[in-house]
Amino acid sequence: MKSVFAQTLPVDEIIVVDDGSADGTAEALQHGYGGRIRYVRQPNAGVSAARNHGLRLCRGRYICLLDSDDEWLPDKTRLQRDWLQAHPDFGMVVCDVTRVDARHQPFDTFRRRDLIPHDGDVLKWVLLEPALAPSSVMLRRSVYESVGGFDETLPTAEDLDFHLRIAARWKIGVIEQSLARAMRGHDGLSSLGRTYDDYVRVIESAVASNRDRLTPQEQAQVLTHVYIRNARGMIVADRWPDAWRLARQAWACRPDVRTMTRLTALLPLALRRAVGSWRHRRSARS
Repeated sequence: MKSVFAQTLPVDEIIVVDDGSADGTAEALQHGYGGRIRYVRQPNAGVSAARNHGLRLCRGRYICLLDSDDEWLPDKTRLQRDWLQAHPDFGMVVCDVTRVDARHQPFDTFRRRDLIPHDGDVLKWVLLEPALAPSSVMLRRSVYESVGGFDETLPTAEDLDFHLRIAARWKIGVIEQSLARAMRGHDGLSSLGRTYDDYVRVIESAVASNRDRLTPQEQAQVLTHVYIRNARGMIVADRWPDAWRLARQAWACRPDVRTMTRLTALLPLALRRAVGSWRHRRSARS
């Protein structure tokens, strides 16, 4: 919250949605900020419901999001507002993000240009790498009004789905500067095993919804990539039947040398996991 008040461009409207906390959040916010924020409490319904509640209430022309364990750097709102004003046909702009650990020590930077090589119609790039740090975005209110909020039926990957729906209808730009800090490496929704299932579901749905905008080759590239990527996750989670299923789907999408090379590269990981699981079971029996 402090980082919001430290912006070089003052934030006109601050809405805090308390998703059923029981840690004295309301009292702390009232003591620290009083009438400078609009505090709203709801029964615990998850991150998507909380974000959507705030989106429904806000009235500003430009909208930013901030999760409780993230923060903005001082020039974020000013630079992103200026960028959108200079590009009136763009719906959203994102920035680089400094990743920090549980002690708030930086350990790397999420560089958006690595995944989005140019500004504008970026759907095919977002389909390949839909990663989105919600605290890094600024979008026009008209974007939210056209695509809606976060999908509350998705326990995870809701940010990927939101990113893809925006990319399908709006131009997106990148500011190649770290303007936000996000905590990573702690246990959270992104660590749930079902993240792999939701990830695949979101990409398959996005490809099906945008077939008229993607060549058959692009569709195959996207699906092959997501199946191999999440097959690896299934191996790490010791979900062997699901890993095998995704590997078969990858091969069915694009049965070529590149796919075979990527699938073969999973074998050392699979062997290590299998041996580790066998040793663990053997130790448990002894």
